[in-house]
Amino acid sequence: MAKLVVEVADASDLMPKDGQGSASPFVEVEFEGQKQRTSTKHKELNPQWNEKLVLDLNDPRDLPTSTIQVVVYNDGREKVPGGGGGGQLKNFLGRVRISGSSVLFSEPDSTVQRYPLDKRGLFSHIKGEIALRVYAVVGGGGGSSFTPAPEMPGVEERVEQPAPLREIDPNKGEEEEEFHHHNHDHDHEEMMKSKKKHKEKDKVRTFHSIPTGAAAHHRPPPQQAPPGAAFPPPFSGGGFGMGFEAHHQKTPVIETRTDYARAATPAPGTSVMHHMHMPKQNPEFLLVETSPPLAGRMRYKGGDKTSSTYDLVEQMHFLYVSVVKARDLPVMDVSGSLDPYVEVKLGNYKGKTKYLEKNQYPVWNQIFAFSKERLQSNLLEVMVKDKDFAKDDFVGRVYFDLTEVPLRVPPDSPLAPQWYRLEDRKGFKGREGELMLAVWMGTQADEAFPEAWHSDAHDIGHTNLANTRSKVYFSPKLYYLRVQVIEAQDLVPHDKGRLPDAYVKVVLGNQARASRPSQMRTVNPIWNEELMYVASEPFEDFIIITVEDRVGPGREEILGRAIVSLRDVPQRLETTKMPEPRWFSLMKHYSDDEGKERKEKFSSKILLGLCLEAGYHVLDESTHFSSNLQPSSKHLRKSSIGILELGILSAKNLLPMKGREGRTTDSYCVAKYGNKWIRTRTLLDTLHPKWNEQFSWEVYDPCTVITIGVFDNWHTNGHSDIRDQRIGKVRIRLSTLETDKIYTHYYPLLVLQPNGLKKHGEIQLALRFTCTAWVNMVVQYGKPLLPKMHYAQPIPVRHIDWLRHQAMQIVAGRLARAEPPLRREVVEYMLDVDYHMWSLRRSKANFHRIMSVLSGVTAVFKWFNDICFWRNPITTCLVHILFLILVCYPELVLPTVFLYLFVIGLWNYRFRPRHPPHMDIRLSQADHVHPDELDEEFDSFPTSRPSDIVRMRYDRLRSVAGRVQTVIGDLASQGERAQALLSWRDPRATAIFIIFSLISAVFIYVTPFQIVAMLFGLYMLRHPKFRSRLPSVPVNFFKRLPAKSDLLL
Repeated sequence: MAKLVVEVADASDLMPKDGQGSASPFVEVEFEGQKQRTSTKHKELNPQWNEKLVLDLNDPRDLPTSTIQVVVYNDGREKVPGGGGGGQLKNFLGRVRISGSSVLFSEPDSTVQRYPLDKRGLFSHIKGEIALRVYAVVGGGGGSSFTPAPEMPGVEERVEQPAPLREIDPNKGEEEEEFHHHNHDHDHEEMMKSKKKHKEKDKVRTFHSIPTGAAAHHRPPPQQAPPGAAFPPPFSGGGFGMGFEAHHQKTPVIETRTDYARAATPAPGTSVMHHMHMPKQNPEFLLVETSPPLAGRMRYKGGDKTSSTYDLVEQMHFLYVSVVKARDLPVMDVSGSLDPYVEVKLGNYKGKTKYLEKNQYPVWNQIFAFSKERLQSNLLEVMVKDKDFAKDDFVGRVYFDLTEVPLRVPPDSPLAPQWYRLEDRKGFKGREGELMLAVWMGTQADEAFPEAWHSDAHDIGHTNLANTRSKVYFSPKLYYLRVQVIEAQDLVPHDKGRLPDAYVKVVLGNQARASRPSQMRTVNPIWNEELMYVASEPFEDFIIITVEDRVGPGREEILGRAIVSLRDVPQRLETTKMPEPRWFSLMKHYSDDEGKERKEKFSSKILLGLCLEAGYHVLDESTHFSSNLQPSSKHLRKSSIGILELGILSAKNLLPMKGREGRTTDSYCVAKYGNKWIRTRTLLDTLHPKWNEQFSWEVYDPCTVITIGVFDNWHTNGHSDIRDQRIGKVRIRLSTLETDKIYTHYYPLLVLQPNGLKKHGEIQLALRFTCTAWVNMVVQYGKPLLPKMHYAQPIPVRHIDWLRHQAMQIVAGRLARAEPPLRREVVEYMLDVDYHMWSLRRSKANFHRIMSVLSGVTAVFKWFNDICFWRNPITTCLVHILFLILVCYPELVLPTVFLYLFVIGLWNYRFRPRHPPHMDIRLSQADHVHPDELDEEFDSFPTSRPSDIVRMRYDRLRSVAGRVQTVIGDLASQGERAQALLSWRDPRATAIFIIFSLISAVFIYVTPFQIVAMLFGLYMLRHPKFRSRLPSVPVNFFKRLPAKSDLLL
């Protein structure tokens, strides 16, 4: 009996249906009265099933005239108490109707196709697509083919030449279906019966679906089905049942969206697939080149465009209304007072100024901006109203015809505001009341753009408006503070009968470090220890030095304290001598009951060396993707070599981050390069924002990285305790960009979360790196990355991570005090504050990076081995000839090597990267990471997980460390064997080696070097007939040398 197999691979970009911005989808396939369904994927808008649904095919000859219906539902049983039963809710998410004429009767020839989900009715709100693979089989072989009877040539033609995929028109014959999303199973069955009664010939529309070319590797772990979920029944008996069970264990060869985090262990067969097929990068995570209409690019093409500093973004026009002030306003209240405010109305958009109490001459100085794309009227109405308890009173108004509004293009001077007399409701101008206004059409290059109240934020209050504006920030200037704790004199312990066990504690702001206790217990201790801190301008903090006596476990007594202002600490440039140490008096510490007013005639002393290091660069981000390498002192900084310009154009397909609040996403961008941070304005309640804002930075070093992040603003409605959510981040290295070239691409916004890798959308950026000093830029490649002080007096490795963390905290705290604040969670995400934390995923990624680097060396050895074993006789003969030429003319060796490198570089120029780099999912090992590894990576420090999970992870770490330990031990053994050649640990082996060395020295001395090299080379390249399969004599001799592994306990 024939079977119809529908492989449900995955779906993407489904409509959220559970009221929380997500859905729990499952797929139901109906064919000739049969129904099969997949498992439910809980809370997933981009689900992966990789399941096969098998249905009976009674007569294969009727398949071309049949229709396969695939429907995606949201499993809404969580809304029903008890969770189960036949009346559970199903929300319609979309469907696909496939014509049987497109189904192939051969599994190997069938490919995965992506189908857009269709609506069920006129009022359905559906989006997304689903990946399916449909084929028919006869008998037991999955790859068996079926040939119809000769009397059906049409069908046979379709099998040999597959017709394009077809979908039944969903808008015909569907009037009897209801238009609601929430349907019960019983209602759905009744609806399908009524459809069969009214069945008529459907109109077929053809669409093109491009099959994926490469096989992608996926590991779908078996998930435990929730209660009430139906699965395809297992088939028993016959060859087909065996074939189905075998195929169910395989991972489908399909390029699909991946969701990476699952709750169980991968299937047994997936590891085999992983080693057999090296998957290509998912195209969903790659760059997409774009060609937006940018003025900079058009000007290069010869277009006659007006010059503008905003040539990397699309020009956006706005209607600006500047409300300055009013005068001679009439009194509206009985009490003789007036609380005026101005309301600017354009179509459905309305903006209001603040109301000023009891003021007939108010001054507002507020600007409103209305996007030209959203203008809903040709008439602008500006009204002055009086704030009142019940209903605001009308004072007067002014009308503007938008066709008469002037256009202002920078660098024109700002438009001068004018006085306009207010009109009453009947259009008559009264004697009292005038309003000063300025109305003009402009672009985002206008000076009023950053401070304007935009029309998309008209429902935000004045207090929250600042959180939506575009701003530029600068990081504080950071210095390293070096504290040398040398010695102290005349310490007076509280217990006169014991010598103090003294140590020094130094505190600067939130940074506290302590020295080691003195080696000898004495009243004149000596430490000679150095401590490092991070200080920032302006130097408002104080250094608090405390000498404490460790009386017992957990008990310390303060022996004295000194306070030094940072302003009094001298600065040191480059490698000059440290400033002379100074003696500081230690103030005696008294408790309240001992009296604070006691004056001491005698005080202990401490000798300290203090200096602010201005020759270092304070690292606030990882050196691997640092954006600033300049020293703290501006006198030591390099000159600028160019300008980096960034245009933040738009984003698309963002995920709704506020589904529970009935909104989508309030997104804004942050970019960081050097000490300059920028923030775009927040675009409210949209999944496809268009910012079109341009920024520029001076470039001092080409080997730096710019970071762009996208965030969801949670502070537009007065929330102060909620963190802004991450949407994604992009890093671009400047040295990979060509100069004076405009790059425009969509970059994927990827975020690694505890439940797996998520794509939150795509951001469109325009980049241009302009070099202004070519000689300086070329010279930079020969200079060290960091300033001179990092190499002359390097900072101890044990201090670097701690100092970087403190610098990040200072930068985050300072930027959080700006208005609007650049919040701590944003700064920490941009600076990768947790980059140094342990991650098994990153360890795997670094291991694969090492193996990738060593693969080139391995390839050279493999090539040389092929030459030695004469795998390609022609190549081996050419190598022999080249070797003999180089031996006869040794002066050609180095020129040949460098010429070879030049030719390889010139050849690889054809294959150079044409796009900027972006986050590599394959390199990051984020495409098939285990859920437990992610849970460990996102765990806090110290851990907050249960003891059994921590024990399991510890055992896993011990297993990995055991393998590393074995490799390190093998490397140590090889080195010890090399040392044993002359150490006489094995006297016979050492005697053999030194006698051989003497004979070799005499032989090489009396024989010309060219003869020796030729003999050695010909011996290494000898024919396999003259080779033995056993290891060579030198290898056997080396392996017999003793190592110290037998001395280990």
